[in-house]
Amino acid sequence: MKNRFSARRFPTGALLNLAIIVLLLVVGYLAYSFVLRLTVAPSLDPVRDGDPKGKAIQVDVINGCGTAKVGTRFTQYLRDRGYDVVEVRNYHRFDVRHTIVVARTSNRRNAEKVAIALGIEASHIVQQINPDYFVDVSVLIGIDHQSLKPSP
Repeated sequence: MKNRFSARRFPTGALLNLAIIVLLLVVGYLAYSFVLRLTVAPSLDPVRDGDPKGKAIQVDVINGCGTAKVGTRFTQYLRDRGYDVVEVRNYHRFDVRHTIVVARTSNRRNAEKVAIALGIEASHIVQQINPDYFVDVSVLIGIDHQSLKPSP
C-alpha cells in the first residue's frame, strides 16, 4: 500500500534556498544594527564611569534660556533614561545662546554621556571642577534647546 502523500513531491530545494535567503537577510540586519550601535549611536549609559557600585550620574539642570518649563522637560527626559537629576533651577540670566554640559568632577566621561543623551556636541562640554558641588554634571540650557533631543 502506497502512502497517498508519496505522489506529491515537495520542492525542498526551492524551500531551503528561500529559508537561507531569509536567514541571511536577518543576520545581515542584525550585524548592521550591531555595528550602528557601536559606532554611530552608542547606547545611553547613565552609570557613573568607573563606579563599582553602578550609581547613576547625578545631574543638576539649570535654565539659562528663560523658556518656561524647559528645565522640567529636560529633567523628565534625563530621569526617564536613568540619570539622577537632583536639582532644577534658573540661571542668574536668560541669554545663554548654546546649551552647555559642565563636568563638575575630574571624570569628563560622565559629562560626555549626558551630552550624548541630550544630543549636545562635544565642543559644548566644559570642565569646571568644584569640590562644593555634589553633582557630577550640570546642564545649562541655552536658547538652542529646541534643537536638542528633549524638545518635541
